[in-house]
Amino acid sequence: MSPWKLLVVDDEPLARRNLQLALAEHVGWTLTGLAAGAPEARVMLAQNPADLVLLDIQMPRQHGLSFAAELAVLANPPLVVFVTAHDEHALAAFEVHALDYLLKPVNDQRLAQALQRAAQLLEQQQRSGYAASVQALVHERELQQGGRSLPPLQHLVVRSVGTLERVRVDDIRWLASAGNYVELHLSGRCLLHRATLAALEQRLPAGEFLRVHRTALVRPCEVVALSVVGDGVYSAQLRDGARVPVSERYVAAVRALFEG
Repeated sequence: MSPWKLLVVDDEPLARRNLQLALAEHVGWTLTGLAAGAPEARVMLAQNPADLVLLDIQMPRQHGLSFAAELAVLANPPLVVFVTAHDEHALAAFEVHALDYLLKPVNDQRLAQALQRAAQLLEQQQRSGYAASVQALVHERELQQGGRSLPPLQHLVVRSVGTLERVRVDDIRWLASAGNYVELHLSGRCLLHRATLAALEQRLPAGEFLRVHRTALVRPCEVVALSVVGDGVYSAQLRDGARVPVSERYVAAVRALFEG
């Protein structure tokens, strides 16, 4: 297979140069250009379409997210990996939508991971699904800039090896922390989604999930029993047979499910 084509868009000359040097180590990719902003990138893409764009977010003249939204509506949109100086706590929205990002200064290992994930998505022809995630992210940003609150999530885009899967929130029975991921427990299967439980909790429809522990959220209708397993230690049994811990802080709310 021919190398995938990649374009770097960043208004900082040093950042462009550093990425150019780092990308020289990745033989599966061909660097087609270094653009200082969206206008230059637009011309380069018209002359030589890219499969992936490494796109800085904070740029003059046109913000990176605005340009990403423009790219997302192309007939054959490139994948976009965002490059940002934001701290990790500000990046929950990227993870909710299964979008990749690199923190400045760019780490060689993270760059290699991002390129590998991008290649897997390209090989599985996942451009349109990724573009839809970009559009959803940009729409949320526009709502926030307009002073409006974000609507509850109706779907999650879950990324696994080479694929993007759109999962309805209505199909999620319970959620649990798993390191840097969240386990999404559906009927008969479990998916790993790269996000924090706290970030997802803020975006889930109000009242549909109950916090029972710092590591678990469950739909109230899934809880069938509450057990005491030690001094101040509790466990809830769910309809699917799973058991999740219940902390003393939340046990009253779980007990209330069995009253009345």
